[in-house]
Amino acid sequence: MLISKVSDQIKKSKYISRDLSWLRFNYRVLDQARDAGKSLFDRLKFLAITSSNLDEFFMIRVGSLYNYLDYGKERTDYSGLRELPFRKKLLDYAHRFVNDQYLTFNNELKPLFAKNGFDILKVNELTEIEQKKVDSYFKNTLYPLLTPMVFDNYHGFPLLMNQLLTFGVVTRVTDEGKPQDRVTFVQIPQNLARFYEINRKDKIIFVAIEEIVRWKIKKLFRNVEIVSVNLFRITRNGDFTLEESDDLEADFVQEIKAKLKTRKKGRVVRLEVERNPSQFMMKILKERWVIDNANVFTINSQLDLRGLWQIVNHRQFKDRGFRQPASVLPVSLPSDGVDMFEYLKEHDVLLHHPYNSMEPVVNLLERAAEDPSVLGIKQTIYRLADQSRVTAALLKAAENGKHVSVLFEVKARFDEERNIKEGERLEKAGCFVIYGISKYKTHTKMMMIIRKEGEKVTRYVHIGSGNYNEQTARLYSDVSLLTTNEIYAHDVSEFFNVITGHSRPNEYKYLITSPKGMRSHLIELIRHEARNAKKGLKSGIVIKINSLEDKEVIDELYKASRAGAPVKLIVRGICCLRPGREDLSENITVKSIVGEYLEHSRLYYFHNNGDPKVYSGSADMMVRSFDRRIEALFLITNAELKREAINILYYNLLDNQNSYSMREDGTYVRRRAGANEELVDIHKLFFNKAYATEELDLV
Repeated sequence: MLISKVSDQIKKSKYISRDLSWLRFNYRVLDQARDAGKSLFDRLKFLAITSSNLDEFFMIRVGSLYNYLDYGKERTDYSGLRELPFRKKLLDYAHRFVNDQYLTFNNELKPLFAKNGFDILKVNELTEIEQKKVDSYFKNTLYPLLTPMVFDNYHGFPLLMNQLLTFGVVTRVTDEGKPQDRVTFVQIPQNLARFYEINRKDKIIFVAIEEIVRWKIKKLFRNVEIVSVNLFRITRNGDFTLEESDDLEADFVQEIKAKLKTRKKGRVVRLEVERNPSQFMMKILKERWVIDNANVFTINSQLDLRGLWQIVNHRQFKDRGFRQPASVLPVSLPSDGVDMFEYLKEHDVLLHHPYNSMEPVVNLLERAAEDPSVLGIKQTIYRLADQSRVTAALLKAAENGKHVSVLFEVKARFDEERNIKEGERLEKAGCFVIYGISKYKTHTKMMMIIRKEGEKVTRYVHIGSGNYNEQTARLYSDVSLLTTNEIYAHDVSEFFNVITGHSRPNEYKYLITSPKGMRSHLIELIRHEARNAKKGLKSGIVIKINSLEDKEVIDELYKASRAGAPVKLIVRGICCLRPGREDLSENITVKSIVGEYLEHSRLYYFHNNGDPKVYSGSADMMVRSFDRRIEALFLITNAELKREAINILYYNLLDNQNSYSMREDGTYVRRRAGANEELVDIHKLFFNKAYATEELDLV
């Protein structure tokens, strides 16, 4: 009866739960792992991604829920459920997902290992010679790194690290004639490869290092009776939202450094454990971490599927997975040999990654670092590549005496330490570095190069939706603009003054920014389409984003739908809007695109009675984007570039190979091409530049 009541309450809500929507997104990623049309290595890749996604979900979203539960704060989910019933619903759904995840691994993927040239085996499945190799690896490498940590009346409970595989070894000793059990913890080293590799003639054998430790566990417990050996893994709360607004005058970098340490001892929100664990150990862990069976995930296979990356990236299989075509030149750039400083004086360039390389941006920055005419560089940085060419160019520019201002966002989740380290390197080189703005997260992506050209100073601007990261630019779909247009340059200059100082400009001509004004500006654009629809004028809204969660914007889209304006949404991940509900959202469709490239670009199209307004930039339609982040959307004014952006949206809507349609109840169904329908795969089509020159109508 209670389950039925909860389900009815969820169905009645005009909003979809953000967290349940996210879990449905991870199901779409899991669907890629189930796709028999992909190579085994690509399927394993997507399965590993679902595991990484779920780790972050528990650290951040479930962690956030526990902030409310543990601090006694009230919370009502978009579904209408309060904290405790929502916790049950969410964790029940997570259990279902994990079950499906491992059914995919065990039943669909493992049977394909041998015919693809490898296998994952236990030690007892190896030959005698192979076991000798494993024994040697244990003695020389693993054994010296293992540290048993006992918990008993004389030893406190050890600090167990977040997301490390751990053995809980229950031993029995006799004290004064009475047998007593105690538990000792052994954590698997995190700085070793997950699998020990053995080359056979016909295949590669992978042996998980935790299985090697299990095989030799008695070496750590000499002359002691071992009752049971239990492998488990914990996930701790990694959400800091309750603390981020404390003491705004404190040294913010030191504050972030301190918070990073709390990830190691945050409250446990998930316990993954292999089958049939010791009940003695489980009782201790549950009591210690204040968790119950809802937090416990029993795994019928290999714990932590992220380890599959070692197989996916193995040099012997590098040609067995997805092969990305070579990038093509942007439509608005005639050749890769042009002098960008000269070309951009007369032309704007729209870049569509990964179909267009990030090289024009990085090359421009590297040239600017060496060019004696360049006076200064200003840039925001959110996530960087390993061995970043962007950082190297900024260091070179500073060494060459140029003014370099960099805003490093140290709250970029899980990249905090790297950004602090890189920022400190730039500071030492003489750059002016700002480590974020403590009340807000700087998520906008922009760069400006100031160059003296005769008596004139030209500002070269780059602004977009993606990070200055050469690695992810090959995997993430993003849109960005290179320009010397004075209006963009003025707006971006003003915006840099806002985020590095205390300037408060009255308005921008081509930018919409947050936390001031973005929500209200977008709402006005939506209302304008609704008014046109009511007047009988042609209207329409097409929006491509990562996430849609803000209730105020959702309500305005509902109103536009009721007014008769067609609303087409392409939302990769979280979508809290219900499409197709009678008398609410009948004119709204929602689709999600999940495939080889991560759809990261944001594009906003408003028909405007035949004179479309098209924006791109860093912001999704989320509360955090509007209220707690520094974001920017830029208006695309050049007619050719606007047409290209419109065409990107057009083919996103047409895609029938990577797409899922959202139903009114919040579930998704795979979009399949009809019998007489042309196949449209945007992850292939956009490598053909012809798409950008067509005259297409979105509504």
